[in-house]
Amino acid sequence: MENEKLILEVIEKIKPFVQGDGGDLEFVKYEDNKVYIKMLGACRGCQMAHITLKEGIETAIKNEVPSVEEVINVNN
Repeated sequence: MENEKLILEVIEKIKPFVQGDGGDLEFVKYEDNKVYIKMLGACRGCQMAHITLKEGIETAIKNEVPSVEEVINVNN
């Protein structure tokens, strides 16, 4: 549960940046070292969403929680 708490803290730090571009993030679950999120708002259908997910969100979460292997957008 400690990892999940850290993941939620990182997501809360990232949210204002995503929201600034008209998007949003919703944590779904943390399971088998994978984080499942929903990218909402302007992020849905955005061609840059995958880059935001992998280079922004996933990198930030992995920096704080090294056991995380991947961040997955469940809207795909």
